[in-house]
Amino acid sequence: MVRRRLRLSATAASLAPEFARVRQQLHAPGEFPAAVIGEAEAAAATPRLPGEDRRDLPLVTIDPPGSTDLDQAMHLARRRLGGYRVHYAIADLAAFVTPGGALDGEAHGRGLTVYCPDTRLPLHPSVLSEGAASLLPGKERPAVLWTLDLDADGALVRTDVRRALVRSRARLDYPAVQRSLDRGSSEDLYVLLREIGRLRRQQERARGGVSLNAPEQDVVADGDGWTLRYRLSLAVEDDNAQISLLTGAAAAAIMLEGRIGVLRTMPPADPRDLARLRHQAAALHIDWPHRLGYADVLAGLDPRRPRTAAFVVEALSLFRGAAWTPFDGAVPSVTTHAAVGGPYAHVTAPLRRLVDRYGLEVCLALHAGREVPTWVREALPALGQEMAAADHRAKAIEHGCTDLVEAAVLSTHVGETFAGVLVEPDRVQLTDPAVVGPVDGSEALVGHDVRVRLVTADIASRQVRFTLGVNAPATR
Repeated sequence: MVRRRLRLSATAASLAPEFARVRQQLHAPGEFPAAVIGEAEAAAATPRLPGEDRRDLPLVTIDPPGSTDLDQAMHLARRRLGGYRVHYAIADLAAFVTPGGALDGEAHGRGLTVYCPDTRLPLHPSVLSEGAASLLPGKERPAVLWTLDLDADGALVRTDVRRALVRSRARLDYPAVQRSLDRGSSEDLYVLLREIGRLRRQQERARGGVSLNAPEQDVVADGDGWTLRYRLSLAVEDDNAQISLLTGAAAAAIMLEGRIGVLRTMPPADPRDLARLRHQAAALHIDWPHRLGYADVLAGLDPRRPRTAAFVVEALSLFRGAAWTPFDGAVPSVTTHAAVGGPYAHVTAPLRRLVDRYGLEVCLALHAGREVPTWVREALPALGQEMAAADHRAKAIEHGCTDLVEAAVLSTHVGETFAGVLVEPDRVQLTDPAVVGPVDGSEALVGHDVRVRLVTADIASRQVRFTLGVNAPATR
């Protein structure tokens, strides 16, 4: 059977005013003021360079294809006595941003880089985020260099962090690296990244942490229009994420020992949510032995199966209450991130996330035995609320743009029937196109393949709605 593939038949430019309207309604940041641009250009020309030179390290970056805002570069090696050494260089924004200046104030107002289908709203002007501060190949860059030693089981045994001048050797992308691995590449970096990623996931599960590889909706340009696709992360992306998580755990340990910093926290799952998830597993015929925790169950599931899709949606209810938690002196009551399975801090994406610049400064000072800079201490109390507000706005903008494309792609198909999976009693995930929308559903059919009829697809309100079709349940 030929699968139907829908795309928006209008030109991509025809949705530009609608995307702009979403951003305007949700108070997205606009163009950078002239004073901010001027300060960024001056900083790009005269950065504060570190004294230590580590341009000898053969670092590389691994990012999505076409990325130019490169926060991290890595080098991996085996230790002579066993285990691994991870060098992880992070873009040093403090080399460019003057505390209290126009650029600093603008970054506090933005908080995060926001990604839209038709544009990107960066945290910093492109002269920095895609230029002088980005770890582009062949360019000398100021960085915060983490050296993390792991034992043969992947456990962290030693941490060093300092400023250094670095130079990336190459800009790699996930699909190319994954293809090389799939072809049996013996490239040291690729093999070591896979080994360390596997060991760190084992460490994560032992701590009770979990990484959900749930299908994501991607809004993608398709010729002169737009379409939606589901995307599962590649194995190399998960391995790369483990290096970032490792660094965040090392940073949190430094902060907790020094009794100052800002953690990314999430409380443990509510026992009632866990009990409800166990009932859902039974209803969906998903095996959950009592001796296993939810992390072990989720790690063994195939996210492409209909029943798994419904179970993963239900499992998301466990991950609530995430926050950025600053502290200075008294350690907060909640210091761990339930999904990570331990203390964790954001320090690996300062080009795109404000809080990381502050987390890095705390770690650099504490590790060197120096006082944390006054400008960092003064900013810490408000950072949690600033980041929460920025995160709320960014998610609202991204969801608003996705809802718009869903309505636009489906707008000429009202009355037609689509195949999908009922992931909640009132929510269906279509097989194609990659739309997740409300439906007049049924508790009894959750986890089943169903057929639904499109009853609403309104571009102005960015809303779609379905109803169960005739003979709705399909064969599992």
